[in-house]
Amino acid sequence: MAEEQQRQEETHQTQNQNKTSDEKHTNMNRKQNMSPKGYTAKRSAGSLICKIIAIFLLLAGVTALTLWLVYRPYKPRFSVVDAAIYNLNATSPPFISTSMQFTLITRNPNKRVVIMYEKLSAYVSYRNQQITPPIYLPPLYQETKSTVALSPVLGGGPVPVSAEVVNGLMMDESYGVVSLRVVLLGRLRWKAGAIRTGRYGVYVKCDIWVGLKKGFVGQVPLLGSPPCKVDV
Repeated sequence: MAEEQQRQEETHQTQNQNKTSDEKHTNMNRKQNMSPKGYTAKRSAGSLICKIIAIFLLLAGVTALTLWLVYRPYKPRFSVVDAAIYNLNATSPPFISTSMQFTLITRNPNKRVVIMYEKLSAYVSYRNQQITPPIYLPPLYQETKSTVALSPVLGGGPVPVSAEVVNGLMMDESYGVVSLRVVLLGRLRWKAGAIRTGRYGVYVKCDIWVGLKKGFVGQVPLLGSPPCKVDV
């Protein structure tokens, strides 16, 4: 019995020693994890990841800037080079019935970028009032460094206007100089290779002065035709 009791005590002591050893080993691992070396390693790994992300963003930004500098699109240029008035009548109450034709030149100044026009419409205004109904033009695909001529005939049925417009037109015709504005509206896209931009609204205003006497029909001289203003 004494020998058996002594064996049990030795076994119990051995288990306590093993438990104490395991606890010491666990505590050592915790201390190692909490040591400055472990913290420094984690910090170095996080710093490396941040540097990689920063380099990637920098390269992406440089690439985007390079592409923009190479392919940056310029706005198209418009001008009116010819005008003809076939009909211009005013009735009371104030209506205007007219038929006009203008030749507009549009130039694509880009070396690497094509311009595509969609849903183009045109009309004529006088003193900021529309005097012709809008007409719709076919889509236009303009190659790089190219020039395209448009010659829409604008006019049609009577358009209601203010008495100020009728009186102003009659007075201008008596002087032989009429100020008109040709307006183009639509959307455009730029295309460089396989890359296409989104659609942008385009608004073109062409202010011109024509020599016109009452009752004259046909081609009229352009007394002033500055470059059109183009807003995109």
